[in-house]
Amino acid sequence: MDRNSGWSRTRPVIAGLHGAVASAHPLASQAGLDQLRSGGNAVDAVVAMAAALGVVEPYMSGPAGVGLMLLHLADGETHVLNFTGSTPAAGTPDQFTPASQDLGPRACMIPGNVAGWFEALRRFGSRTAGDVLSAAHLHAAEGFPLHPANVHFIGVGRSRLNPAGSRIFEQVPLACGAVLRQSDLGRSLGRLIEHGPDDFYTGQISRAMADDVQRHDGLLTREDLAGYQPRWEQPLEIEWRGVRIRTCPPNCEGFQILQTLRLLEEYDLAALGHNSADYLHLLTEAVKLAAADRIAYCGDPDFVTVPVDRLLSDEYLAGRRQLINHETASVSEGERWRGPREAAAVSPGRFPGLTTHLSAVDRQGNVASITQSLGNGFGSGFYVAETGIVLNNFAWWTEIDPVCDTPNLIAPGKRWSCCMSPVQVFHPDGRFWFSMATPGSEGILHTTVQMLLNVLVFGADVQAALEAPRVRVWEGTRLQIEERVPAPVREELTRRGHQLELVGDWSPFVGGGQAVMIDADSGSRLAGADPRRDGYALAW
Repeated sequence: MDRNSGWSRTRPVIAGLHGAVASAHPLASQAGLDQLRSGGNAVDAVVAMAAALGVVEPYMSGPAGVGLMLLHLADGETHVLNFTGSTPAAGTPDQFTPASQDLGPRACMIPGNVAGWFEALRRFGSRTAGDVLSAAHLHAAEGFPLHPANVHFIGVGRSRLNPAGSRIFEQVPLACGAVLRQSDLGRSLGRLIEHGPDDFYTGQISRAMADDVQRHDGLLTREDLAGYQPRWEQPLEIEWRGVRIRTCPPNCEGFQILQTLRLLEEYDLAALGHNSADYLHLLTEAVKLAAADRIAYCGDPDFVTVPVDRLLSDEYLAGRRQLINHETASVSEGERWRGPREAAAVSPGRFPGLTTHLSAVDRQGNVASITQSLGNGFGSGFYVAETGIVLNNFAWWTEIDPVCDTPNLIAPGKRWSCCMSPVQVFHPDGRFWFSMATPGSEGILHTTVQMLLNVLVFGADVQAALEAPRVRVWEGTRLQIEERVPAPVREELTRRGHQLELVGDWSPFVGGGQAVMIDADSGSRLAGADPRRDGYALAW
């Protein structure tokens, strides 16, 4: 299919001969491109963007957030760096209420971002931390002008902030072009540049974080921070219609993406038509089955067995595929465990016995993709005094009810069942093709499927694949849907029992993806960014 026909775009595909980057903010993308143009590689670029996003998207990510990196090297190896954090040693279920696991000093997992950024640079970067973190440091210390999404998300989220956080954001008017300065964060980033990650985990910053949390009856301690290490892991891979698709292994929930794709593999999706009622009905029914399995089985493999091989096996999927209801919307339990499942809800199969995404591809062909987050908007809302650092709230993404029958029950030292899922796609001969992923909490796991299928089945280019209208599956038969999906399609979905919730033409509820690609024929570096947020792609 001609990749330039039949698709509408608000922006062009960005293309260059030597490298390309995509992130959720123009200043972060510029930081990544500057690394490539100065001789840095994809790891230098993606870490520069990750750090910069913690400044220019302070409600989405930051030094005290967590993340995952999927890294493909030009020599053919692919690696996963897991820095998703883990529960403090005192983090037993009885230490939380639904309120305290969301907001305040108890809500945080041990932060992983700083450890992840520095470990990536240590093993595969080519430039110094001072070079790579310079843009983040500059934008924090000198300030940056607010963009439209900054204004929206700060306005929505600043009510979550403790007094230390409120003092930062009450200084700036919520208007496009107003300058936000984060001088305390600038000083903290300066310490990281000077002293490295040790300052964050055993030095001055670590003491400030742990002591402030303890003063406010939180759980994080100096010992928790000192003992944290990110992990190198092997990617999870499937072959799908001749191409290879890789993501991160559990505790990452990315296998839901792979399982959904495999459930759909036997169908002629192209014949159904892009975003037709038949296509969207089939897609969402497959999502419900895969989501039920993910809720039932995904957790930290250090604590539970996650049967990924069996979930992705031909025999198991054949049985699950028979459960797809082609006429009527099935009832879903939703995106996470909500207590005992209703009798009518889609059940997992049984065996015998807010977030940001960014990518970079360099001249050599190395490709680095990171998804990182604070959790909800501004994470826990708990800014550590005099550091400019806000803590994540990933306790909220676990279960605290001791009768929970999923593997995601919180426990000391345990990692959460992580919805962040960077994805890379490869040609049958192993050459890198494209990286595409999104923020959006558990919606990541079906937004990403839709974006991938736009390329793999319907022939979209990277920008069109990101811009095409999308849906998101919720509990019951509720389905969020962008209004660019034609009215007759929406009417037919309603007739089949889907409870549609219209979310406008362009909605952040269905994610905000980024993508980079290497053209198979010319070798050009291509990139796209989602207009649903302030995403921006650049190339040279």
